[in-house]
Amino acid sequence: MTRKTVRIAMNGVTGRMGHRQHLVRSILALREQGGLDLGDGTVLWPEPVLVGRREDALEALAEKYGLEHFSTDLDAVLADPSVDIYFDAQVTSAREAAIRKAIAAGKHVYTEKPSATGLDGALELARLAHEKGIKHGVVQDKIFLPGLMKLKRLIDGGFFGRILSVRGEFGYWVFEGDWQEAQRPSWNYRTEDGGGIVVDMFPHWEYVLHELFGRVTSVQALTATHIPRRWDENGKPYDATADDAAYGIFELDGGTIAQINSSWAVRVNRDELVEFQVDGTEGSAVAGLRKCRVQHRSATPKPVWNPDIPATEAFRDQWQEVPDNTEFDNGFKAQWELFLRHVFADAPYHWDLLAGARGVQLAELGLKSAAEGRRIDVPEIAL
Repeated sequence: MTRKTVRIAMNGVTGRMGHRQHLVRSILALREQGGLDLGDGTVLWPEPVLVGRREDALEALAEKYGLEHFSTDLDAVLADPSVDIYFDAQVTSAREAAIRKAIAAGKHVYTEKPSATGLDGALELARLAHEKGIKHGVVQDKIFLPGLMKLKRLIDGGFFGRILSVRGEFGYWVFEGDWQEAQRPSWNYRTEDGGGIVVDMFPHWEYVLHELFGRVTSVQALTATHIPRRWDENGKPYDATADDAAYGIFELDGGTIAQINSSWAVRVNRDELVEFQVDGTEGSAVAGLRKCRVQHRSATPKPVWNPDIPATEAFRDQWQEVPDNTEFDNGFKAQWELFLRHVFADAPYHWDLLAGARGVQLAELGLKSAAEGRRIDVPEIAL
C-alpha cells in the first residue's frame, strides 16, 4: 500500500462551516480513518494548510489539531508547487478573487457555495477552470443527507408515480444578538457583505431540485427582512440590510411544482430543521435531514372536511418510516471523498463550477423576481 500525501490549502476554516464541517468532520476525519483508499493500492493522506487573515486564530487551530502548516499569505501558499488543491470557505464576497488566483496557479479547486456574488462571475470561474484543465467542484452537501438519500431511493424505485409537487420548509429562529448570542455571523444579514437568505439558500434549493426532481425552469419569489435590527459579535447594534426570509415557487422541467419557504425568523414546529414533502400519484413522502416517512396510495386515509367536530384521524401516525438500510457518513465528508477520487483517480464527478453557477443564477433571478414582483424564466446555462 502506497501513501500519497495531498496538500490542501483550506481558506476560511476559522469560520463555523469551514472549521466544523470541512476541517474537523471531513479532512481530519479522513486522517483519523487512515486516509482515503483509492482501491488501487494507493491511500490518499490529506495534509491541510490553513489559510486566513488572522494569524492568531490559525495558530490556535493548528495547535488544537496538531497541524504544522498555516499562513496568512494566500499568494505564497498558491505559489507552493507542493499544494495540490485550493478549498474556499470564506465569506462570499472574498471568494471569487481567491478562486481566480487558485485557477491561475493551476490548483484544483473545491469551494463552498455560492461560488461568486453574481452569475457572470460564477460562469467566468467555470470557463477559466475549464480552459486551465483543472478539476473543480462546488459543495452540494444537502443531497448527501440521509433523509434526502432515502428520498432519492424512493424516486429511483418509482414509489411516487408521477411527482406532482414538492413543499419545503427550512429555517429556525436566529437570535437577534442582544439578549442571546446569534447562531449565525452578522455578515449574513448585510447585503453589502454578501449576506441574505436568498444568496445562501437558493443555491442549495437549485441543486436539490435539479438532482432529485428536474431542472428549475422558472422562479417566483417574495423576500422580507423580518428582523431589521440585530447585534453583531461585539454586541453593537446594526441595521440588517439583507433578506432574512424568502418564499419561493419553482416550476420544474417535467411539470412538478416546488414551493420552498426559507426563514431565519421562524420557530420550529416540525421534526427537523428542513423538511420536504413530496406528493405523487402513487404515494407521498416527508424527508428531513436524517429521517424519511412515506404514505402509499393504498394506505392513504379519506379525510372529510367538517370543522364542527374534532379530527377523527391521527394523520401523522399513518405514515411509515423508511429504513436506513445502510450506514450514512457525514455528507460533507462523503462529497470530499468523491472530489478527491475525481482528482486523483479520475472518477466521475458533475458537481462542478458550472453546477455552482446554476445556483448563483437561481439566487440572482430569485432576487430579481422579488424586486420586480413577477415570475421569471430560468434559462439553461453553458460554458
